Amino acid sequence: MLRSQLYADPHHLFLHDLVLDSCRRHAQKTALVDVSCGRRLTYAEYGDTVESVARGLIAAGVRPGDVVAIFLANSWEFCTAYHATTLAGAIPTLLNPTFREREVRYQLENSAAVLLISDGANLEGIHLAGLPNLRRVYTTRQSVAGAEPFAALLKPATASYPKPDQSSEQILAALPYSSGTTGLPKGVMLSHFNLVANVYQLLGPNATRLNSADNVLCCLPLYHIYGLNVVLNPVLILGATLVLVPRFQPQPFIKLLTDEAITMMPLVPPAINALCQAAEAGEFPRDHKVHWIKSGAAPLAPELARCFTALTNILVCQGYGMTEASPVTHVGFLEPDLYRPDSIGHPLAQTDCRVLAQAEIDPAETPENLTEAAPGQPGELVMRGPQIMLGYWKEPQATASVLRDGWYWSGDIVTRDGEGFYRVVDRRKEMIKYKGFAVAPAEVEAVLLEHPAVKECGVVGRADASAGEIPVAFVALRDGFVDGKKLEDELCAFVADRLTHYKQPREVHFVSAVPKTASGKILRRELRKAMS
Repeated sequence: MLRSQLYADPHHLFLHDLVLDSCRRHAQKTALVDVSCGRRLTYAEYGDTVESVARGLIAAGVRPGDVVAIFLANSWEFCTAYHATTLAGAIPTLLNPTFREREVRYQLENSAAVLLISDGANLEGIHLAGLPNLRRVYTTRQSVAGAEPFAALLKPATASYPKPDQSSEQILAALPYSSGTTGLPKGVMLSHFNLVANVYQLLGPNATRLNSADNVLCCLPLYHIYGLNVVLNPVLILGATLVLVPRFQPQPFIKLLTDEAITMMPLVPPAINALCQAAEAGEFPRDHKVHWIKSGAAPLAPELARCFTALTNILVCQGYGMTEASPVTHVGFLEPDLYRPDSIGHPLAQTDCRVLAQAEIDPAETPENLTEAAPGQPGELVMRGPQIMLGYWKEPQATASVLRDGWYWSGDIVTRDGEGFYRVVDRRKEMIKYKGFAVAPAEVEAVLLEHPAVKECGVVGRADASAGEIPVAFVALRDGFVDGKKLEDELCAFVADRLTHYKQPREVHFVSAVPKTASGKILRRELRKAMS
């Protein structure tokens, strides 16, 4: 087996301790470049800021086990707030900065967050009154009525950091929310051990080529587990430099490649596609220092990887994972004899995988008792390892449906060839992947059903060259309503007012009835056929 060792032993370690230790060892080196405001922090400055914010949180009444919500775009404030929260013994829950009021209130209430760190621009039009646990709100760059300045958390305070009263395997280091296939998003409970183990899996022998000399350019949102634990945490633990931008925009992004001597960048396929187009137009620099890119969060077309490398001379390493796995379970290789950019590669060290052949599996069965698919044949991917979540927040039934005897049932259909390379071929889950972001059809359908014209509806994904997939809604109307472009625009706007932009249907098809099974489940395959 090519991957059998971790970078180090992850037991009994806390994420913030590893980051602060790196700050001491690389004190004068640049840790973070925040392009949104031009601020550059050395490791010494970063460590001091994290410790100051942690003391400020404790002085503000945050106690071990409390949940602190971070509702920010990529910025130095996001990074320091995240590590300071865990240093204070609290649990960070991370919100998409494009969320609408409905989504913000749901996550704050479900997580029982006691404190919110955001920015005035993010909070415009969002009413926070009536949330039973929320005690204080802080804003970073733009003030808002009722909030305190983030700078107040940086003022000198004499608070002492709490000593952990549980092991690193029990204390949560992150509570991101993952869009489930049914109902509303669920909080994913990731411990310090989960996150540290996954970082050490990524940095271990024969895994990724990240090193302390790297300058990593990150446009991935840090609230997403890909940005958080494949980029922010490994980069800071290694002592490399992180160049942070709030969003991907091709021209400014390309300029940073040479301005900051970038050596590596993690991306999603739509961004890779945009860079290919820039390279074809002669806009990609020839004197760049980028050695490789990591592709994740959505399927990567083999031709796109080949095209990108041909145009830029940069190798592509595809990976695979999910929020529930902290997130990485598989990653490809860059070595010539193992280079397969069309594959998600091999499992990381200490990650056990089974590819189960059965089409219908008894939920009571365990993977050890089931037949594995033959090489090259599709089957459901089931995994276990130190990076797998503790479970879903306040959702024991949902946890039991995907975690059985330590095995995580991914819902993805994969093949494994004779050389041990995995390829994702289909999903059992009904998730739509828009530019790498997961969209749960059930969440969009629930909002559409609130509109007085909608009798029933179904949402599916349609392939799209620039986005990967776009949400498409099929709607049956109540009596008295007439279909047409005006109502289509009204329904799209109705969802846009309530859910973030990437969850919004890009098309609405009016139908007499939504096809269902005898038990009432939407037949999404029939809806997909209707689009072809």
